[in-house]
Amino acid sequence: MNLSIASTKLLQFGRLFRLRFLAFLTITSFLFIPLPVKAHHPLGGGTPTNFLEGFLSGIGHPVIGVDHLVFVISVGLLAAITHQGIKIPLAFAFAAMAGTGLHLMEIDLPVPELIISGSVLLFGIFLALKNRPQSLILTGLAAIMGLFHGYAYGEAIFGAEITPLVAYLAGFTAIQLLIATAAFFVGKTLMQQASEQPNLPFRFAGFTICGVGATFLLTLMIETIFPV
Repeated sequence: MNLSIASTKLLQFGRLFRLRFLAFLTITSFLFIPLPVKAHHPLGGGTPTNFLEGFLSGIGHPVIGVDHLVFVISVGLLAAITHQGIKIPLAFAFAAMAGTGLHLMEIDLPVPELIISGSVLLFGIFLALKNRPQSLILTGLAAIMGLFHGYAYGEAIFGAEITPLVAYLAGFTAIQLLIATAAFFVGKTLMQQASEQPNLPFRFAGFTICGVGATFLLTLMIETIFPV
């Protein structure tokens, strides 16, 4: 009888270990994508001049900017564990378009880089929490953060003609929704696999994302206090 109990506990431990490892691989596979030197400028800092350049630049910007990428992943994971959570990435993606519009209209938002780094930390905290805010609150926060992320995207397209501008908006909206949707389905899969403790993989991912957000915030603060 004792042997049977021990075997059952061992199997449960092995299953939890596999889930944690899967969550770790899921998150870190996104975090350690090789990044070019000019991380927030897909075309090396040049302004897109045609549809293709605009679209490729739009696709590249949220991916090569690690802070943007990790935030989009966190949005998708939160959507997977929140009632009617699919509204969260939609609110973020469309608000990001509006944020880019604000930049193009030369309407300044306060301390955008600080808010962007803080958004990564905040959404990582939400994932790590056992009890998270309601869907409506998360959706509203995602939209607010989307304005700041989109504002940062606008730097790469500022001064472009209408054709590459439209392509750029389409590109970064499409890639963000694609990444968030992928994270959403990964999250749903993890929930099904971790039926006994469905929150565990998300809390682990949340702590990982918190670390990324805290690193960006600390780096930004050091660069502000001790400029090169």
